[in-house]
Amino acid sequence: MAKTNHSDQIIFSMFAVLIATTVNAGTVTSDIYTTNGTSAGKVVFEDSQYGLLIKPQLTGLPAGIHGFHIHQHPDCGDHAMNAGGHLDPANTNSHQGPYGQGHLGDLPVLMVDSKGTAITPLLAPRLKTKDIQGHSIMVHEGGDNYSDNPPLGGGGTRIACGKISL
Repeated sequence: MAKTNHSDQIIFSMFAVLIATTVNAGTVTSDIYTTNGTSAGKVVFEDSQYGLLIKPQLTGLPAGIHGFHIHQHPDCGDHAMNAGGHLDPANTNSHQGPYGQGHLGDLPVLMVDSKGTAITPLLAPRLKTKDIQGHSIMVHEGGDNYSDNPPLGGGGTRIACGKISL
């Protein structure tokens, strides 16, 4: 019967923890609530070689195209107004969409089907999970033209919000 070296066990345990941490390091999940406090589902964020993969699993939203953004603060209180404005760490003060050089929080629009469900994955090429932690995800009523005319792309009222944290 072979003897087990205590240091080998410690190294193996540390290796197992490292693997488990690495597997989960690039994924963040945010629970989403309407501004009335009703659960709307969740959004899963995953790092990919092309940027941040955003996988909505949302229900109970108005059908159509909606503005979708990362906002400054992880606070959805006061009908989501406590979330602040769009994430803009470079202070560009410019709404240019997910492929432009404006707000870092500008995401592709969220598509909600006629049953109120949003499950179409999106890609935000300028973001990684480390960029969005400690912020919030926001659904705005109406579309988004990715410009500042009308202001903030013409997106409307905040209708759903989720805190983004580990």
